[in-house]
Amino acid sequence: MFLNEIYRPEFIKIGLEAEDKEEAFEELVDYFCRAARISAREEILEAIRERESKMSTGIRQGIAIPHGKTPVVDKLYGILGVSKTGVEYDALDGKPVYLLFLIVAPEKDTEKHLKVLKRLAELLDNPQFYTDLLAQNTAQDACGIIKKYEDILIN
Repeated sequence: MFLNEIYRPEFIKIGLEAEDKEEAFEELVDYFCRAARISAREEILEAIRERESKMSTGIRQGIAIPHGKTPVVDKLYGILGVSKTGVEYDALDGKPVYLLFLIVAPEKDTEKHLKVLKRLAELLDNPQFYTDLLAQNTAQDACGIIKKYEDILIN
């Protein structure tokens, strides 16, 4: 599984406008629902909020990986939000996040969900990945950065 196939250009929003976590969830889910032509906005938001209520997914400096499982999708999707100004997120380090790697998965697809989380963690161990991804101005370029760093990781 390759992240650039999950975080495709049509699911990458550069210039996220949200100022806080809840606004970010709504903006990203709205963006995703339009792009994927899915009308289950509330169900997806509920799945993400439910997971977030257990512990913040703002996991490291500037990065959050909100995720949720729901029966309203039939496969795993990745939605990337890039904020140039930062989102107040209640992150574990108390700082704003700039990259939000949202994952929406079917309820029964735990294995693929965990593989995506693992691969993201591996990429995010490279601080240059974060810097380069944040510097992109188009969804296509952001997708290219994901592919570039994933290729480095697996080769």
